[in-house]
Parts: sequence; structure tokens; C-alpha cells
Amino acid sequence: MMDHPSLPQNGPAQGPERIVYIRTVPASELPQEARERIGDATIYAIHDAEGARLALVADRDLAFTVARQHEMTPVSAH
Repeated sequence: MMDHPSLPQNGPAQGPERIVYIRTVPASELPQEARERIGDATIYAIHDAEGARLALVADRDLAFTVARQHEMTPVSAH
């Protein structure tokens, strides 16, 4: 499992909720060091509304949990 950094607590307001997007990350998008560490595992990213990657985690459910713990509303992005 990859560690996730502390997600920002303040960001652009998006109505009453701050929406973040959860999507899979192909291993090819990751640095070589990360690919060696995770092997063939599927990684999930949490992105803000502008597309900035906030965190990488090893599990989709964990991505949603992390977002909610930081008072963000996660939605799937394809």
C-alpha cells in the first residue's frame, strides 16, 4: 500500500461540498521507483476539481474513505 500525504483542508469552494475525483492510475503513469514497489497492483488517485493529484492509495474503498475523512465528497472518474 502506498502512503497518502495529508490532503489539503482548504481549497476552492464547490458549493456546500468539496468534490474530489477517484480514478485508477495506470502503472505507466507512475515513476519507475513506484512501479518497482507496487508491481502489477492497481493504484487509485484522488484528484481535486482542477485535476491536481492529491493522493495515491492502493484500494478504491480506501480512496473514498480518505476523501471523506478530509471532509471531501468523492466521485468516480473514468
